[in-house]
Amino acid sequence: MTSTDSTTEKMSSVALVTGATGLLGRAVFNTFKHSGCFVVGQGFSRATPPTILKADLEKIEDIKRILDEVKPQIIVHCAANRSPDLCEQNPEQARRVNVEATRTLAKEASERGAFLIYISTDYVFPGKEGEAPYEADAKTSPPNLYGELKRDGEVAVLEATKDTGLGLVLRVPVLYGTAQNNSESAVNILLDAVWKSQDENAGVKMDDWAQRYPTNTEDVARVVRDIVIRYIKERTRLKEMPKILQFSSEDRMTKYEICEKLAEVLGLSMAGMTSNKQGNDPNGAVQRPYDTHLSTKSLKDLGIDVQTTDFVAWWRKHLGAYKK
Repeated sequence: MTSTDSTTEKMSSVALVTGATGLLGRAVFNTFKHSGCFVVGQGFSRATPPTILKADLEKIEDIKRILDEVKPQIIVHCAANRSPDLCEQNPEQARRVNVEATRTLAKEASERGAFLIYISTDYVFPGKEGEAPYEADAKTSPPNLYGELKRDGEVAVLEATKDTGLGLVLRVPVLYGTAQNNSESAVNILLDAVWKSQDENAGVKMDDWAQRYPTNTEDVARVVRDIVIRYIKERTRLKEMPKILQFSSEDRMTKYEICEKLAEVLGLSMAGMTSNKQGNDPNGAVQRPYDTHLSTKSLKDLGIDVQTTDFVAWWRKHLGAYKK
């Protein structure tokens, strides 16, 4: 039997991917589909039945309906309000999506015997200078509301599934990948800033303080698939298996340094962009961490491959551009 046959055999399940019209959700959906799964997505504004079913995760009845309809054995919960600024602007709605919907989904999934992976964030950690990398069991202390809500989502999942062991948290950092709009990713959107900075009078100020670890969505999707295979194999002892895992690339760079790499790939200048090393504005609505680098030890201990795509190589291929 080939390794592909083996993967297909282990993955012959029904999977539901929430947020399947988003940046990460699409990658997870495609990876599971190519791994022999019958996969159904959940979306809201961009749902395309029967592949992506429409459901409002803020409504309990919609969550129950989609679970009854799909009858998944595996759920990957990618749907979230992922913008720190939007969370701050509308905290009640952000809590409904990131915490309450997550709690309901985990509870309903556990009652139906479905294994749920909740996608969380590195922003659950304070990110103070000198503290990173953070292990999976490190104390959380989010620096902003987005991090708080995702941390509360983690707690909700682990609480709702503690009797069955059917819930798991996977923390990931800032993501990039194939996007329908650059605004889907805090990394992809930097392409727009690079183009804007072709005008030397553009006055684009770019953060050159906070350390980021941009990670490709296809790598995350592969890791999610490998986690599912590993945990299904150990189904009889799920309660003993680690409940919080972390995945990240090791490519460390600031947003300004990301722009430098993108500009190099595109053969563009950065004449209209300046580096901003001042860090957080103490009066700003959202305080961002300095360095929340995630340790991947918990995944390595399970024997899961944590290699990642080379950042520049991926963009060179994706943009069809080559260094001049």
